[in-house]
Amino acid sequence: MHILRLNKAGQPIEWLTWQDAICLYSRDLVCWSLGDIIYRARGGYNRITGRKTVIELPSIIACGGKKLVHPRNNPILSNAALFERDGFQCMYCGKYFHKTLMTRDHIVPSSRGGKDVWENVVAACKRCNQHKDNHLLQEINMSLIALPYRPNAAEYLALVNSRRILPDQADFLSKQFSRNYRKQNNPQLKNTQDTSSIVQ
Repeated sequence: MHILRLNKAGQPIEWLTWQDAICLYSRDLVCWSLGDIIYRARGGYNRITGRKTVIELPSIIACGGKKLVHPRNNPILSNAALFERDGFQCMYCGKYFHKTLMTRDHIVPSSRGGKDVWENVVAACKRCNQHKDNHLLQEINMSLIALPYRPNAAEYLALVNSRRILPDQADFLSKQFSRNYRKQNNPQLKNTQDTSSIVQ
């Protein structure tokens, strides 16, 4: 399980390992937290009290520090994130495919000046991508079933960690989703985990 890191204002920044979260706690950078306790890290014994040190880590932490002020404004475009954004659905034929059968298609082809950016790429099955080739959609009478969009910081973090996101993290992030976000519409991808057995 990963811990969701926010800045002081509550904007999502990144996913952390429990080890990284402990480092932030030890540097006194954690300002506030939300969610269930998902890890209990046990350390050495206190010389004065004789008690064992225990740090409880919740699923969401907000941190201060200069590097944490701004959320990710330019989400990295990868095939994995793109296919998640489009719900593993071909944006031309509308059918759902396994990730190994999907491709990245440039709406305006690269050979015709199209850029490799979120707003110009869609998930496409191999058949549709080959059929479209380097044509513009209007040239071969093809159309999109949904328009491409650049995910915001909350949407991007949900996309890149979709299989391991906890319910309280999903709830927090979903409040910041734009109306463009459509992954939740695919019933095959509604997959969050129960936190009851995660505490270590």
